[in-house]
Order: sequence, then C-alpha cells, then structure tokens
Amino acid sequence: MRVDERPTPEETRPPLTWSAHAWRYALCLIISALAWSEVVALEWREHRTLFWIEVVVGLAAYVLVHFRRRAPVLVAVVAAAATTVSSVAGGPATLAAVSVATARRPGQIVVVGLAGLTAAMVYAQVAPQMVSESIWVTLGVNLIFTVGILGWGMYLGSRRELLWTLRARAQRAEDERDLRVGQARVTERARIAREMHDVLAHRITQVSMQAGALGFRDDLEADRLREGLTQIQGQANEALHELRGILGVLRDDGTGQPMAQPQPTYDDVRRLVEEARAAGSNGALVDLVDPEGPPVPDAAGRTVYRIVQEGLTNARKHAPGALVTIRLSGAPQSGLDVVLRNPLGFGPLSSGTPAPGAGFGLVGLRERAELRGGHLQPGRDRDDFVLRAWIPWAT
Repeated sequence: MRVDERPTPEETRPPLTWSAHAWRYALCLIISALAWSEVVALEWREHRTLFWIEVVVGLAAYVLVHFRRRAPVLVAVVAAAATTVSSVAGGPATLAAVSVATARRPGQIVVVGLAGLTAAMVYAQVAPQMVSESIWVTLGVNLIFTVGILGWGMYLGSRRELLWTLRARAQRAEDERDLRVGQARVTERARIAREMHDVLAHRITQVSMQAGALGFRDDLEADRLREGLTQIQGQANEALHELRGILGVLRDDGTGQPMAQPQPTYDDVRRLVEEARAAGSNGALVDLVDPEGPPVPDAAGRTVYRIVQEGLTNARKHAPGALVTIRLSGAPQSGLDVVLRNPLGFGPLSSGTPAPGAGFGLVGLRERAELRGGHLQPGRDRDDFVLRAWIPWAT
C-alpha cells in the first residue's frame, strides 16, 4: 500500500458482495417508490401508456446501474436521462450519481449533477401532476436534492479514503514491527555465532590437535597416554564451562556477565520471586504443581523460570509497584501452565504502542517456548496484562 500518495477510487471502494448489492437496491426501491407515489395512481387511471413506460424504463435503469463501476459517468448520465420519462428510474439514477461523486473528481460531478438536474426539471414538466407548482419551487427542490446526493457521495469517498489510509498506515507499522523483530533475531544469532567462534574455537582446536596427536603415536607408554587423555578431558571441561558462560550471557541481559551458578531449574522459581520481592517488586507465587509427584524436568523447569523472570522484569519496567500474580500448574500428562497477571501501568507494553526495541524479550521467550514444543501468548484482559504459556512436561 502507498501511504504517501492519494489512492485511486478503485483501491478504496469496498467489494460488491451479494449483501452489498441487496441493501443498495433496497434503498433504490425506496427512492423509486417515493418518487412514483405522487403520480402512479393518476397514470394508471388516465395515462396507462405512460404508466408502462415508467415501469419498462425504470427496470432497464435498474439493470444498467449494476454496471456503474465499469463506466460510472456514462451509466449515471444515461440513468439520469431515463428519469425524464420514468420516476421509477430515480432510484438507480441516485445510486449512479452517488457512485460517481465518491471519486471526488469535480468535472465528473458537474456533468452528472447538471444531467440529473436537467432530467428532473424535464420530468416535472412532462409528467402528469395532481397539483401544479411554481417552476422556481420545483427548481429549488431539485437543486437541493441533487446537491445533497452528490455531497453525500463525496463524503463517502472521503471516508473511504481515510479508512484506506489508516489501514495502510497500520499495515506499514506491522511490517516495520516484523522487520525489527527479524533484525533482532538476526542480531542475536550473529552474537551467538561470534561468541561461539571467539571463545570456543581456540579451545576446541586444542582438543582436536591433542586427540589427533595421540592417535598417531603408537609408542606412548600408559602413563603418558593417561596424561594426554587427562589434558584432553581438562580442555573439554573448560570448553563446556565457557559454553555455559556464553549461554548465560546470551540469556541474562540484566547482568551481561557469565553466570557462575548452574542453570536454574523449576525449584529456583520460588527463590526468584523472593529475590524480586527483596528488590522491591510485588510478586505472589501460586504453585499448584504437586510437590509429591514426579519432579519437573530440568529443561521444562528452566523454560518456566525464564518466563517468570521476564514477566517480573516487564512488570518492573512497565507497571512498577503493581502486584504480579504468578500461577503455576500442571502434571506429566497435561504439561505445565504458566500465567502471570499484573495491572496495566503506563509503560509502552501497557499502552499498546511499543517503544523502539520494546518486546524483544517476549519474542525470545516465545521462540524458547516453541523450541520446547510449547507456546506463549501475551495480551490484555480488561485492565490487566496477562502472560500465558504452556510447556510440555517431556524430559
């Protein structure tokens, strides 16, 4: 969609479904009935030929107006000409004139308006009238009606263009948001690759070289062989330790330092909430997982821990001081359900208009949950921000 250019009428017009045709034709029938009601009885009694001309020409106008979007000006002018002998054609002529006016092109509006006004004045002179009126009164009434329907059409065209522009801007905002999310993912993956290369490549290379050297040496004594294997084991342990440090840096944006403690598990969630309360956050944990049942697998528990951690962080950023209720439930058969709820604050996530860079923590959590086979969904529930997640129990 082009937001910086004025759209064409074809772009802003709504599609003509069967229901759209139905209500438009119903409105035309009402207009035709009102216009014909003044003379239909007189025509039936005294001008039977004119009565049938009204019907036949009016029906032809109803068929013609169906094609108004293919040639709007031509259809509007022909329909207006039909009203010189048929007030039944007044409904289709009105619809065709409004359709032309929605394009808001002055030249076309003037042509159709003059054609409609002229046809109305001609019909007022040739149609049988029960009560004759001054030509100036008739001109005034027809002029007001013509200006009214054309003005209504211009209003509809302006409203359609406004809605089109708003939809285009919303689409562009969504595209930009998706682009920012994609860039954040690419940046994070690039950071992982750099960390892997810079920290691990040298040590893994040493392990490979030592293992290769031992493979080619067939004259080593048992003590020397054990010493070489011990060195390989030490290098591998160091690589594993540094790998854990990398993962800690990538997953703990709060400190930016490798974590010295082991990766958290489900049992650490309570300690996390207590530490958050000690730091000034207002959190309440409701743990419905059976403590006497099977323990929560480490991988699933670690994912739950990260979800709770991010939820507390979001609440601290966007609704400081609000009570965060954390509800954990589940079993091996049904998986783990995580629900975090807190009142909306005044931060970007609460107001619904994300600030630059906001929301990427939730993006990472969603990817983490999906990699575990689960799902995560943030959203609003009246005046609360709710973060819901489901993680499979599988080990």
